[in-house]
Amino acid sequence: MERQADPAAEEAPGCRVRWREDSDLDACVELLADVHERDGYPENWPERPGDWLAQPSLFAAWVAELDGKVVGHVGLCEGGAGDRAPVLWSRRAGVPVEKAAVISRLFVSPAARGHGVGALLMERATGEARRRGRHPVLDVLASDTSAVALYGRLGWTLLATVDHRWSLTETVTLHCYAAPVAAGSARQAVSGP
Repeated sequence: MERQADPAAEEAPGCRVRWREDSDLDACVELLADVHERDGYPENWPERPGDWLAQPSLFAAWVAELDGKVVGHVGLCEGGAGDRAPVLWSRRAGVPVEKAAVISRLFVSPAARGHGVGALLMERATGEARRRGRHPVLDVLASDTSAVALYGRLGWTLLATVDHRWSLTETVTLHCYAAPVAAGSARQAVSGP
């Protein structure tokens, strides 16, 4: 993962978003297990959760700390075969799919919710995508109502709701989103659902 200088670390009282280090993976896996138990995310628990968090297509990843404890995580990566939002956004915007960056692996400790941690992580990942000249997009399970509510509050555009086959026996419903167009952008890339 290529890194630039991390922007100001202190975003909210007691909360800090910083680059994820390899040494953070154990804490992230433990946090992910708590989120999975409480919220069912990820829907299918990965066989190797550390590898799932450190997916090969990753550009960058961050953790949020509240009072010195890891309470959230987000990644930014290339779109993969299973990602629907990059293709949908690319078609709407009339640009190559490679101009999209996928926000992924976003989760926040149930105990840390209500502190704006998810919004701070999204802001950091969105900013990095734009710094790289890419437009942030994401897919989320329609059943993940907390995440859907967050993306709505942040002004993300719902591109489509699609059924997606995860395996021969499992089909899920996804909401596909694109970030709001950056202020000062000369091109309106997405214009509503």
